[in-house]
Amino acid sequence: MFHIITNNRLQLLSARTVKKILKYVFGAAIILAGINHFIKPAFYLKMMPPVLPAPLFLIYLSGFFQIALGVLLLIPRFTRYAAWGIIALLIAVYPANIYMAMNTSLFPEYNPTLIYLRLPLQFVMIAWAFWHTKSAE
Repeated sequence: MFHIITNNRLQLLSARTVKKILKYVFGAAIILAGINHFIKPAFYLKMMPPVLPAPLFLIYLSGFFQIALGVLLLIPRFTRYAAWGIIALLIAVYPANIYMAMNTSLFPEYNPTLIYLRLPLQFVMIAWAFWHTKSAE
């Protein structure tokens, strides 16, 4: 149980309620990240390993799937499938995070420590998505 205080009264939130709230937070974050692929593609172009073909297309494709999967995550009927899709997507884009960490000089506007922290953060996000592959909310 989780506790919150409203109107000077202590109320309990069930684990199920907390999971539901966090699902909406996660879905919104995934959707916003996907939208950002269309707003700032130049940032993502720098992250793309040069061995990948059609980098701009891949950026838009991954942005599209982030938006679609984020929306589907919020629809109870599709939550489990969307969570698995998000896991696959997070694994698919991980090489870009590795490339970014190996080439921090391409991102002078960011502290290298923050760039390195993206690597383990990806696993936290995978775990967060995996949490939603379990039984219905």
